[in-house]
Amino acid sequence: MTEFNPFTLAGKTILVTGASSGIGRQCAVDCSRMGAKVVLVARNEKRLQETLSSLEGDGHSAYSFDLRQTEDLKEFVSSVVRENGKMSGLLHCAGIEITQPVQLLTDKDYEEAFRVNALSAFELVRQLCPPKHFMAGGSIVLISSITSVIARNGLAAYSASKGALVSGARVFASELAKRKIRVNCVSPGTILTPMMESYLSSLSEEDQKRRLESFPLGLGQISDISFASIYLLSDASRWVTGQNIVIDGGFTMK
Repeated sequence: MTEFNPFTLAGKTILVTGASSGIGRQCAVDCSRMGAKVVLVARNEKRLQETLSSLEGDGHSAYSFDLRQTEDLKEFVSSVVRENGKMSGLLHCAGIEITQPVQLLTDKDYEEAFRVNALSAFELVRQLCPPKHFMAGGSIVLISSITSVIARNGLAAYSASKGALVSGARVFASELAKRKIRVNCVSPGTILTPMMESYLSSLSEEDQKRRLESFPLGLGQISDISFASIYLLSDASRWVTGQNIVIDGGFTMK
């Protein structure tokens, strides 16, 4: 009997940004485990190579590139497609967090947050989506945040940039539907990345307890986000587009 797996990524080429650590790295590894050929993009060359060496299967590649250099994305995308063939998926995990109360935020803080978290994604979608670069029927997944839908003190710039991703994804989904290209967001709650674990350890016991208790199912694992992303990249989600899938252990249901 033939094994049935609607979530397979076999035969797909997936470009993953922010692939050098955290959610991006885990997503890249899990995409390779599901049969995809993975194209890694991140700034840190050393950590990028570490991710590359962790992938399963053959044919993967890695590119050190700063997505803030949006004026160079056209040439970069053309080079990547020329060397790897058309993309059938994009998983945009690159991002930064700026934590400052609104009174201390500057124009430069907002500009930096939007350039990395939103504008780089928008320009990457624009350059990657022409038919010569992206397969009809492909899928785009943008990693946003629950702060796109809830307020968290100190994250005005970050939240606004992540909210822009969600709004932009809906328009992209509408415009690209004629080519059956799906565009969705995934909005994680608190995920136990190494960076988050370090941050939590710096909190008082009381603050740690308060943070943990706000998530009915506990804090999330990186794989919780990669598995959802695989669903959206696979043909199993062929009828899902323009959505923001919140994965937060029940935090926002209250």
